[in-house]
Amino acid sequence: MSYAVIQTGGKQYKVRAGEILKVEKLQESKPETLVDFKEVLAYGDDTNIEIGTPIIKGAKVEANLIKNSKNRTVLIFKKRRRKNSRRKNGHRQQYSLIRINKIFSKDGKLLSEAEKINKPVKNKKEVKKETQEKK
Repeated sequence: MSYAVIQTGGKQYKVRAGEILKVEKLQESKPETLVDFKEVLAYGDDTNIEIGTPIIKGAKVEANLIKNSKNRTVLIFKKRRRKNSRRKNGHRQQYSLIRINKIFSKDGKLLSEAEKINKPVKNKKEVKKETQEKK
């Protein structure tokens, strides 16, 4: 099973094809956008590994942007004792949820690919039957 180490948002992530990952917010705003990570620090599998200095030129990781959202609220509470001074503040960090699709080597050769997700498609007849059964 192949893996890659990528850098995005000032952090490094070890990723495999098919993984869903929460990273710092990316600029692409529309869901289902294809995102390329060209800052690949290393890639390999069980037998061999390729390490960059600091990045591997030509290697890339493709991912789909699932959604952009915000994390839970982190409360910041500051109090100065005996001064009747306190301040309450909150922060919600933005993030992007991505799914890793493909990992390419520096030659452009495909190292690993994620399985495609098949969404069940209902026919109009099936939808009508379900609504009639509920009534």
